[in-house]
Amino acid sequence: MIEVKKAGTEHIKGIINVCSEGYRDTYKETHADTYIERVIAEFYHHDRIRKEITHTSRDWNGWYVAIEGNEVVGAIGGGLISKDEGEIFVLYLDPNRRGEGIGTKLLQVFTDVQRENGAKKQWVSVAKGNEKGIPFYEARQFEFVREQESFGNAEEEGYLSWRYCRSV
Repeated sequence: MIEVKKAGTEHIKGIINVCSEGYRDTYKETHADTYIERVIAEFYHHDRIRKEITHTSRDWNGWYVAIEGNEVVGAIGGGLISKDEGEIFVLYLDPNRRGEGIGTKLLQVFTDVQRENGAKKQWVSVAKGNEKGIPFYEARQFEFVREQESFGNAEEEGYLSWRYCRSV
């Protein structure tokens, strides 16, 4: 049975594994390996995840994990970007566990957290061409708002993201 809860330091390794493998699986056909590994090295390392677990605020609501037994099978994180708008900064699953409702459970719990903190709208950026994320968010009433340059692009890279929003 899947349990979703706020992450503790005992979940650091699981978050790193799920996010790294989920990121590689999601972008292996659309992004260069150098880009993928650069983003993973920047965002999914022990010191950063530990800090993000132990230091939460309105701007960073922390990490929430989907646990089965003692294994992290999914992770989500984000924060408030204004007094009444939340954003999902990251949501990844074990690539072998897609289609089981784990992402939906993570999103439901995290949306409740953001609502409790005052969010009336919720935003997410999804890489253009991400055929795993786009259908997931659209099925949950996120609506396309605009296209923008992806966060983390090097000078020669031109990856784009789609911004989605929904009322919560």
